Amino acid sequence: MKKLFKNIDIKEFDSRFSSEEQCLKFLVNNKWKNGFICRKCGHTNYCEGQVPFSRRCTKCKHQESATAHTIFHRCKIPIQEAFKITYLVCTSPNISSYEISRRIDIRQMTCWKFKKKITECIDKRGDLNVIQKEEIKQKI
Repeated sequence: MKKLFKNIDIKEFDSRFSSEEQCLKFLVNNKWKNGFICRKCGHTNYCEGQVPFSRRCTKCKHQESATAHTIFHRCKIPIQEAFKITYLVCTSPNISSYEISRRIDIRQMTCWKFKKKITECIDKRGDLNVIQKEEIKQKI
């Protein structure tokens, strides 16, 4: 995500990810860009699931949502707001959870928890250098 948001300004971001549908389409296109593979049985054929943008294996009937196994899995806030927090953290790693809360009008603790989830994901992938990681840990 960090690389995607690198060359996008806030206006372009808002137009690209202003609805739940746009966010889910983005997730689906990236999650299954190499094709669907069932996590349960490994089958590659699927049909639409019960939930919009989910996929259901035609062999074992296992259903997987677009957000499953992503940073947005079981996210309690609307996905557009979660995308916005992700954008803010990826473009400004030193942004405080208080500033995110002020900009999006969500509780500060919610912003802090989701920012922590994002930075942990970034740390696992190694997208930040050591100095930025230390600055983020100090702000959290």
